[in-house]
Amino acid sequence: MSDFVVSARKYRPQTFDLVVGQSAITETLKNAIVNNHLPQALLFCGPRGIGKTTCARILAKQINDNSNSDNDFAFNIFELDAASNNSVDDIRNLIEQVRIPPQVGNYKVYIIDEVHMLSASAFNAFLKTLEEPPKHAMFILATTEKHKIIPTILSRCQIFDFQRIKVKDIAAHLGTIATKENITADPDALFLIAQKADGALRDALTIFDQMVTFSGNNITYQSVVENLNILDYQWYFDITDSTINEDIPSALLLFNKILEKGFDKHNFLIGLSEHFRNLLLCKDERSIDLIEVSDNVKKRYFKQSKSINHQILLRSLAIINKSDVDYKLSKNQRLLVEFTLMQLCSLHQEAEKKKL
Repeated sequence: MSDFVVSARKYRPQTFDLVVGQSAITETLKNAIVNNHLPQALLFCGPRGIGKTTCARILAKQINDNSNSDNDFAFNIFELDAASNNSVDDIRNLIEQVRIPPQVGNYKVYIIDEVHMLSASAFNAFLKTLEEPPKHAMFILATTEKHKIIPTILSRCQIFDFQRIKVKDIAAHLGTIATKENITADPDALFLIAQKADGALRDALTIFDQMVTFSGNNITYQSVVENLNILDYQWYFDITDSTINEDIPSALLLFNKILEKGFDKHNFLIGLSEHFRNLLLCKDERSIDLIEVSDNVKKRYFKQSKSINHQILLRSLAIINKSDVDYKLSKNQRLLVEFTLMQLCSLHQEAEKKKL
């Protein structure tokens, strides 16, 4: 086995200042430590891979690190996976451990991951301990599905809602890691990886490792497109040019090439609606920042948006949205998408007829 360590572990933050995209929560936790105003039960909620467990570990270390900085207090931190330890007996064993005070440090911290997986009886067995824990105990519960947790548990916890990390923040973090690892990475490529991760930094780091394996020390935009099998922006720009030029055959041929490359028809339709949304946002400089793409791609959107008027863009979005709604009910889905492209190519003629 090699000594390779995945980036998600190698660059896991060790302090709150290094946590990406959760500044409101990390500042609150830091202030709570400084002011000695920490609750004994906390609930961290939010999507996967955004730093819930990381923040729990940092908090667990920092509340104990008040005298001996050489000790990492690993023996004071207990992590329990509720997905595989979800019975009443598991919780009873946990309660028995909670009674024993720590040998070193001030707190024993129990991090229970995916807490929503506990059974109803396990939740009920946990209630009394969670409401009145010993002075030396702290519980940090983490979940991706807050709505599955019973209200009596929620009422006993201080709740922190983690948010999805912004694409630009993920891309910037990947750029920092690339620099540390002496990897040349195209900014457009990093934005594409960040978009693919859908707000989860851990997913972005996993994809980043995959791209390093595929491309070596030079990650290009094209290599990311090929390896992740992503439908490139260029296809949407070309098809939009066809609609502007009212060139139905060109639009249909481009769509056929997309299908030949193995891309899903519905995903293409969703991507097309995103493309026209971005073009509409470019119509006003105040809304350009709502487009989560690199600066190079943003410039292309801005340039193409000048070729289409506001009303045409709104009508295009209405047509694409209707096709998206009708897609699952359609028996000939290819024809539905092709008809959508024909309508988009005919919008200028339609507008002219209305004027007449």
